[in-house]
Amino acid sequence: MNFAFVFPGQGSQSVGMMAAYGDNAVIRDTFDEASGVLGFDLWDMVANGSAEALNQTINTQPAMLTAGVAVYRLWCAQGGAVPSLMAGHSLGEYSALTCAGALAFSDALKLVRLRAEAMQSAVPEGVGAMAAVLGLDDAAIRAVCSEAAQGEVLEAVNFNSPGQVVIAGNTAAVNRGCVLAKEKGAKRALPLPVSVPSHCALMLPAAEKLRAAMAAMAVSVPAVPVIHNADVAVHNDPEAIKDALARQLHSPVRWVESMQAFQKQGVELIAECGPGKILAGLNKRILDGVPTWALVDTATIMETRDKTS
Repeated sequence: MNFAFVFPGQGSQSVGMMAAYGDNAVIRDTFDEASGVLGFDLWDMVANGSAEALNQTINTQPAMLTAGVAVYRLWCAQGGAVPSLMAGHSLGEYSALTCAGALAFSDALKLVRLRAEAMQSAVPEGVGAMAAVLGLDDAAIRAVCSEAAQGEVLEAVNFNSPGQVVIAGNTAAVNRGCVLAKEKGAKRALPLPVSVPSHCALMLPAAEKLRAAMAAMAVSVPAVPVIHNADVAVHNDPEAIKDALARQLHSPVRWVESMQAFQKQGVELIAECGPGKILAGLNKRILDGVPTWALVDTATIMETRDKTS
Protein backbone atom coordinates (compact mmCIF):
# COMPACT_ATOMS: atom_id res chain seq x y z
CA MET A 1 0.00 0.00 0.00
CA ASN A 2 1.15 3.53 -0.82
CA PHE A 3 0.91 5.33 2.52
CA ALA A 4 2.33 8.45 4.18
CA PHE A 5 3.18 9.68 7.67
CA VAL A 6 2.33 13.08 9.12
CA PHE A 7 3.65 14.54 12.37
CA PRO A 8 1.76 16.99 14.60
CA GLY A 9 3.23 20.18 16.06
CA GLN A 10 2.37 22.51 18.90
CA GLY A 11 -1.18 22.14 20.15
CA SER A 12 -1.16 18.36 20.37
CA GLN A 13 0.78 18.27 23.65
CA SER A 14 -0.77 17.32 26.99
CA VAL A 15 0.54 16.02 30.29
CA GLY A 16 0.41 12.22 30.18
CA MET A 17 0.26 12.19 26.37
CA MET A 18 2.54 9.13 26.09
CA ALA A 19 0.67 6.98 28.66
CA ALA A 20 -1.47 5.24 26.02
CA TYR A 21 1.66 3.68 24.50
CA GLY A 22 2.34 1.79 27.74
CA ASP A 23 5.63 1.49 29.57
CA ASN A 24 7.43 0.75 26.31
CA ALA A 25 11.22 0.59 26.24
CA VAL A 26 11.44 2.22 22.80
CA ILE A 27 9.39 5.20 23.98
CA ARG A 28 11.26 5.57 27.26
CA ASP A 29 14.69 5.18 25.63
CA THR A 30 13.86 7.93 23.14
CA PHE A 31 12.84 10.29 25.93
CA ASP A 32 15.95 9.36 27.93
CA GLU A 33 18.08 10.18 24.89
CA ALA A 34 16.35 13.55 24.57
CA SER A 35 16.78 14.27 28.28
CA GLY A 36 20.52 13.69 27.94
CA VAL A 37 20.73 16.22 25.12
CA LEU A 38 18.48 18.82 26.77
CA GLY A 39 19.91 18.53 30.26
CA PHE A 40 16.65 17.92 32.10
CA ASP A 41 14.17 15.07 32.60
CA LEU A 42 11.84 15.49 29.63
CA TRP A 43 9.93 12.30 30.46
CA ASP A 44 9.07 13.56 33.93
CA MET A 45 7.81 16.83 32.50
CA VAL A 46 5.63 15.07 29.94
CA ALA A 47 4.37 12.35 32.28
CA ASN A 48 4.09 14.16 35.62
CA GLY A 49 4.73 17.87 35.12
CA SER A 50 2.37 20.80 35.00
CA ALA A 51 0.45 21.81 31.89
CA GLU A 52 1.83 25.32 32.32
CA ALA A 53 5.43 24.07 32.06
CA LEU A 54 4.71 21.76 29.11
CA ASN A 55 2.87 24.51 27.25
CA GLN A 56 5.84 26.87 27.37
CA THR A 57 7.09 27.03 23.79
CA ILE A 58 10.65 26.28 24.83
CA ASN A 59 9.46 22.95 26.31
CA THR A 60 6.63 22.13 23.91
CA GLN A 61 8.84 22.06 20.85
CA PRO A 62 11.38 19.46 22.06
CA ALA A 63 8.60 17.48 23.75
CA MET A 64 6.56 17.15 20.56
CA LEU A 65 9.64 16.42 18.46
CA THR A 66 10.57 13.62 20.86
CA ALA A 67 7.03 12.26 20.95
CA GLY A 68 6.88 12.01 17.17
CA VAL A 69 10.28 10.36 16.90
CA ALA A 70 9.45 7.94 19.74
CA VAL A 71 6.21 6.80 18.12
CA TYR A 72 7.92 6.38 14.74
CA ARG A 73 10.65 4.30 16.37
CA LEU A 74 7.98 2.18 18.02
CA TRP A 75 6.29 1.77 14.62
CA CYS A 76 9.56 0.53 13.15
CA ALA A 77 10.25 -1.76 16.13
CA GLN A 78 6.82 -3.33 15.65
CA GLY A 79 7.65 -4.17 12.04
CA GLY A 80 5.89 -1.24 10.41
CA ALA A 81 6.74 -0.60 6.76
CA VAL A 82 8.56 2.53 5.63
CA PRO A 83 6.09 5.14 4.29
CA SER A 84 6.46 6.54 0.80
CA LEU A 85 6.11 10.19 1.90
CA MET A 86 6.22 12.29 5.06
CA ALA A 87 5.18 15.77 6.17
CA GLY A 88 4.83 17.59 9.46
CA HIS A 89 2.62 20.48 10.53
CA SER A 90 4.88 23.42 11.43
CA LEU A 91 7.11 22.08 14.22
CA GLY A 92 6.16 18.57 13.06
CA GLU A 93 8.30 19.09 9.97
CA TYR A 94 11.35 18.60 12.22
CA SER A 95 9.96 15.26 13.40
CA ALA A 96 9.42 14.24 9.79
CA LEU A 97 12.95 15.20 8.76
CA THR A 98 14.43 13.39 11.77
CA CYS A 99 12.46 10.20 11.07
CA ALA A 100 13.38 10.46 7.39
CA GLY A 101 17.08 10.53 8.33
CA ALA A 102 17.79 14.11 7.23
CA LEU A 103 18.45 15.41 10.76
CA ALA A 104 20.22 13.64 13.61
CA PHE A 105 17.88 13.44 16.61
CA SER A 106 20.34 15.28 18.86
CA ASP A 107 20.77 18.07 16.31
CA ALA A 108 17.01 18.38 15.83
CA LEU A 109 16.48 18.69 19.60
CA LYS A 110 19.01 21.51 19.86
CA LEU A 111 17.55 23.16 16.79
CA VAL A 112 13.94 23.20 17.97
CA ARG A 113 15.02 24.46 21.40
CA LEU A 114 16.86 27.31 19.70
CA ARG A 115 13.90 27.84 17.38
CA ALA A 116 11.58 28.24 20.36
CA GLU A 117 13.95 30.69 22.07
CA ALA A 118 14.37 32.70 18.87
CA MET A 119 10.62 32.86 18.28
CA GLN A 120 9.94 34.01 21.82
CA SER A 121 12.65 36.67 21.75
CA ALA A 122 11.68 37.99 18.30
CA VAL A 123 8.39 39.46 19.52
CA PRO A 124 7.86 40.74 23.10
CA GLU A 125 4.88 39.16 24.84
CA GLY A 126 1.67 41.00 24.01
CA VAL A 127 2.98 42.49 20.76
CA GLY A 128 1.88 39.60 18.55
CA ALA A 129 -1.16 37.36 18.38
CA MET A 130 -2.87 34.62 16.36
CA ALA A 131 -6.52 33.81 15.69
CA ALA A 132 -8.42 31.04 13.93
CA VAL A 133 -10.99 32.16 11.37
CA LEU A 134 -13.73 29.69 10.49
CA GLY A 135 -16.10 29.80 7.57
CA LEU A 136 -14.36 32.06 5.03
CA ASP A 137 -12.50 30.96 1.93
CA ASP A 138 -8.79 31.63 1.54
CA ALA A 139 -9.18 34.59 -0.81
CA ALA A 140 -11.62 36.31 1.55
CA ILE A 141 -9.25 35.88 4.49
CA ARG A 142 -6.34 37.29 2.53
CA ALA A 143 -8.50 40.29 1.68
CA VAL A 144 -9.42 40.71 5.35
CA CYS A 145 -5.74 40.69 6.30
CA SER A 146 -4.88 43.27 3.67
CA GLU A 147 -7.68 45.59 4.78
CA ALA A 148 -7.22 45.19 8.53
CA ALA A 149 -3.42 45.45 8.61
CA GLN A 150 -3.41 49.27 8.47
CA GLY A 151 0.37 49.43 8.25
CA GLU A 152 0.97 46.62 10.71
CA VAL A 153 1.68 42.93 10.08
CA LEU A 154 -1.38 40.75 9.51
CA GLU A 155 -1.15 37.59 7.41
CA ALA A 156 -2.93 34.31 6.76
CA VAL A 157 -0.43 31.82 8.16
CA ASN A 158 -1.98 28.36 8.59
CA PHE A 159 -4.12 26.96 5.79
CA ASN A 160 -5.28 24.05 7.92
CA SER A 161 -8.38 22.88 6.06
CA PRO A 162 -11.05 24.39 3.82
CA GLY A 163 -12.77 27.04 5.92
CA GLN A 164 -10.21 26.96 8.73
CA VAL A 165 -7.36 29.44 8.41
CA VAL A 166 -5.20 30.98 11.13
CA ILE A 167 -4.12 34.63 10.94
CA ALA A 168 -1.15 36.17 12.76
CA GLY A 169 0.58 39.48 13.24
CA ASN A 170 0.55 42.49 15.52
CA THR A 171 -2.05 42.13 18.25
CA ALA A 172 -4.11 45.17 17.28
CA ALA A 173 -4.14 44.09 13.64
CA VAL A 174 -5.26 40.56 14.58
CA ASN A 175 -8.08 42.03 16.67
CA ARG A 176 -9.16 44.22 13.74
CA GLY A 177 -8.97 41.18 11.47
CA CYS A 178 -11.26 39.17 13.75
CA VAL A 179 -13.88 41.93 13.75
CA LEU A 180 -13.68 42.40 9.99
CA ALA A 181 -13.79 38.65 9.31
CA LYS A 182 -17.05 38.37 11.22
CA GLU A 183 -18.44 41.33 9.29
CA LYS A 184 -17.49 39.53 6.06
CA GLY A 185 -19.40 36.41 7.09
CA ALA A 186 -16.96 34.28 9.12
CA LYS A 187 -18.75 31.87 11.44
CA ARG A 188 -16.17 32.45 14.15
CA ALA A 189 -12.90 34.30 14.71
CA LEU A 190 -11.18 32.95 17.81
CA PRO A 191 -8.02 34.39 19.41
CA LEU A 192 -5.56 31.58 20.15
CA PRO A 193 -3.80 31.22 23.52
CA VAL A 194 -0.26 31.69 22.19
CA SER A 195 2.49 34.14 23.00
CA VAL A 196 4.23 33.97 19.62
CA PRO A 197 2.74 35.01 16.24
CA SER A 198 4.13 32.13 14.21
CA HIS A 199 4.67 31.99 10.44
CA CYS A 200 4.33 35.72 9.75
CA ALA A 201 6.82 38.50 8.95
CA LEU A 202 7.32 39.23 12.66
CA MET A 203 9.32 35.99 12.76
CA LEU A 204 11.97 37.18 10.28
CA PRO A 205 14.54 37.88 13.06
CA ALA A 206 13.97 34.38 14.44
CA ALA A 207 14.39 32.89 10.97
CA GLU A 208 17.78 34.56 10.59
CA LYS A 209 18.94 33.14 13.95
CA LEU A 210 17.77 29.71 12.86
CA ARG A 211 19.49 30.04 9.50
CA ALA A 212 22.77 30.98 11.23
CA ALA A 213 22.49 28.02 13.63
CA MET A 214 21.97 25.61 10.74
CA ALA A 215 24.93 26.88 8.72
CA ALA A 216 27.39 24.36 10.16
CA MET A 217 24.82 21.64 10.89
CA ALA A 218 25.00 18.37 9.00
CA VAL A 219 21.88 17.62 6.97
CA SER A 220 21.53 14.44 4.93
CA VAL A 221 19.42 13.53 1.94
CA PRO A 222 16.14 12.18 3.40
CA ALA A 223 15.62 8.45 3.01
CA VAL A 224 11.89 9.21 2.70
CA PRO A 225 10.73 12.29 0.74
CA VAL A 226 9.40 15.06 2.99
CA ILE A 227 6.95 17.67 1.69
CA HIS A 228 7.84 21.03 3.23
CA ASN A 229 5.32 23.49 4.65
CA ALA A 230 6.72 26.61 3.02
CA ASP A 231 6.63 25.55 -0.62
CA VAL A 232 4.82 22.18 -0.83
CA ALA A 233 7.98 20.74 -2.34
CA VAL A 234 10.37 17.86 -1.68
CA HIS A 235 14.01 18.87 -1.23
CA ASN A 236 17.00 16.55 -1.44
CA ASP A 237 19.77 19.14 -1.34
CA PRO A 238 20.83 19.78 2.29
CA GLU A 239 21.12 23.53 1.73
CA ALA A 240 17.63 23.62 0.23
CA ILE A 241 16.30 21.79 3.31
CA LYS A 242 17.93 24.35 5.61
CA ASP A 243 16.49 27.16 3.53
CA ALA A 244 13.00 25.65 3.65
CA LEU A 245 13.19 25.34 7.45
CA ALA A 246 14.29 28.95 7.83
CA ARG A 247 11.56 30.20 5.47
CA GLN A 248 8.98 28.12 7.29
CA LEU A 249 9.24 30.39 10.35
CA HIS A 250 7.89 33.39 8.44
CA SER A 251 5.87 31.64 5.72
CA PRO A 252 2.39 30.09 5.79
CA VAL A 253 1.86 26.44 6.63
CA ARG A 254 0.29 25.20 3.39
CA TRP A 255 -1.27 22.09 4.90
CA VAL A 256 -4.22 21.76 2.51
CA GLU A 257 -1.92 21.80 -0.52
CA SER A 258 0.50 19.39 1.15
CA MET A 259 -2.23 16.82 1.74
CA GLN A 260 -3.53 17.31 -1.78
CA ALA A 261 0.03 16.61 -2.99
CA PHE A 262 -0.08 13.31 -1.08
CA GLN A 263 -3.26 12.40 -2.90
CA LYS A 264 -1.75 13.31 -6.27
CA GLN A 265 1.16 10.97 -5.47
CA GLY A 266 -1.30 8.12 -5.04
CA VAL A 267 -1.25 7.93 -1.25
CA GLU A 268 -4.07 5.64 -0.08
CA LEU A 269 -3.72 6.03 3.70
CA ILE A 270 -2.08 8.56 6.03
CA ALA A 271 -0.88 7.82 9.56
CA GLU A 272 -0.65 10.63 12.14
CA CYS A 273 2.50 9.78 14.09
CA GLY A 274 2.31 11.08 17.64
CA PRO A 275 -0.16 11.87 20.39
CA GLY A 276 -3.50 13.41 19.51
CA LYS A 277 -5.78 13.42 16.48
CA ILE A 278 -5.59 17.05 15.31
CA LEU A 279 -4.18 16.29 11.86
CA ALA A 280 -6.61 13.42 11.33
CA GLY A 281 -9.43 15.88 11.98
CA LEU A 282 -8.04 18.42 9.54
CA ASN A 283 -7.37 15.83 6.86
CA LYS A 284 -10.92 14.52 7.06
CA ARG A 285 -12.04 17.93 5.79
CA ILE A 286 -9.34 18.10 3.12
CA LEU A 287 -9.26 14.67 1.51
CA ASP A 288 -12.06 12.53 0.18
CA GLY A 289 -11.26 8.84 0.09
CA VAL A 290 -7.85 9.02 1.80
CA PRO A 291 -8.28 8.29 5.53
CA THR A 292 -5.86 9.46 8.22
CA TRP A 293 -5.41 7.04 11.09
CA ALA A 294 -4.03 8.51 14.31
CA LEU A 295 -1.40 6.31 15.96
CA VAL A 296 -2.55 7.26 19.46
CA ASP A 297 -1.65 3.98 21.21
CA THR A 298 0.00 0.62 20.65
CA ALA A 299 -3.23 -0.94 19.36
CA THR A 300 -3.64 1.61 16.56
CA ILE A 301 0.01 1.16 15.63
CA MET A 302 -0.53 -2.58 15.23
CA GLU A 303 -3.78 -2.11 13.32
CA THR A 304 -2.18 0.37 10.91
CA ARG A 305 0.91 -1.81 10.54
CA ASP A 306 -1.25 -4.74 9.44
CA LYS A 307 -3.24 -2.55 7.06
CA THR A 308 -0.13 -1.17 5.35
CA SER A 309 2.02 -4.31 5.26
